[in-house]
Amino acid sequence: MAARIDFHTHIIPVDLPDFSQKYGGERWPTLQPTCSCGANIMVGGKLFREITDQCWDPQKRIADMIAEGVDMQVLSPIPVTFSYWAPSEAAEAMARLQNDFIADTVRQYPDRFIGLGTVPLQDVESSIREMDRCIHQLGLKGIEIGSNINGQNLDDPAFLPFFEMCEKWDVPLFVHPWETLGRERMPRHNFMYTVGMPSETALAAASLVGGGVIEKFPNLRVCFAHGGGSFPYILPRLDQGWNVWPHLRVTERPPSHYTQNFYFDSLNYEPLNIRLLIERFGHEKIVMGTDYPFLLRELPPGKVIDETPGLTEEQKVAMLGGNALRFLKV
Repeated sequence: MAARIDFHTHIIPVDLPDFSQKYGGERWPTLQPTCSCGANIMVGGKLFREITDQCWDPQKRIADMIAEGVDMQVLSPIPVTFSYWAPSEAAEAMARLQNDFIADTVRQYPDRFIGLGTVPLQDVESSIREMDRCIHQLGLKGIEIGSNINGQNLDDPAFLPFFEMCEKWDVPLFVHPWETLGRERMPRHNFMYTVGMPSETALAAASLVGGGVIEKFPNLRVCFAHGGGSFPYILPRLDQGWNVWPHLRVTERPPSHYTQNFYFDSLNYEPLNIRLLIERFGHEKIVMGTDYPFLLRELPPGKVIDETPGLTEEQKVAMLGGNALRFLKV
């Protein structure tokens, strides 16, 4: 039976301090307990999200994993904690707190969890310093970053030294959407989650290939949340734009040429979409991911892979767990 490794899960320290007391500012996330098994994430005095103790209690997570047939989870921070908006010293302190918590959780349960860290990308020097600590001291296996940093796309020249060090140290990146474009138009129907996030992820991926980042750092390894959002479907359109607007080109080849080291989690809910990912990028580039423990998560884990017709057993084994281990070099 194939090992199931859930690449896309989120965790947060239950004792998250109120950073506004030390650093000021109203956008720091805090946890407001609602009961012994739940809390509200509050931002600026307003409810951001209701969560359960599955978000912070490893024992609860392990119980769910056993019940749902998951062998290991890859732990990453909740994007609202990125805090790219904050002064770099404060954001680095938030990153360090979370990275220490994730590393400690992995140390306690090394057969159940693999950890990803976070860095304060609004300050590249601080980000490189914290990435160094994450990888070479804490033993984390990669870094989760947001799809933009204070409205700047990932191909902004300011971030090139960070990507250069990611390639040099062979650090895999997990790109997760946050602060989505057009979010002011999406409060109804929770469109921010269903429309905004896939669009935001596509913009992040397009920036890396169309903006020349991957051309500069061809060994950079990147995994995109939510099946890459709409990126897999608009890639031919990106190529067509490259073809018809030569005066806008910053790369020698069209965008599709630079996707060889792109990975995608399987969280797109639809076997037809999994088939497209396989045909466009190869089954070796798909990792099982569920967005545990949030409402939009896939349940049972790996359902969309299990239900995709025509897969060989080798392909299923790779996508359900083997590809994640290879991507993270575990």
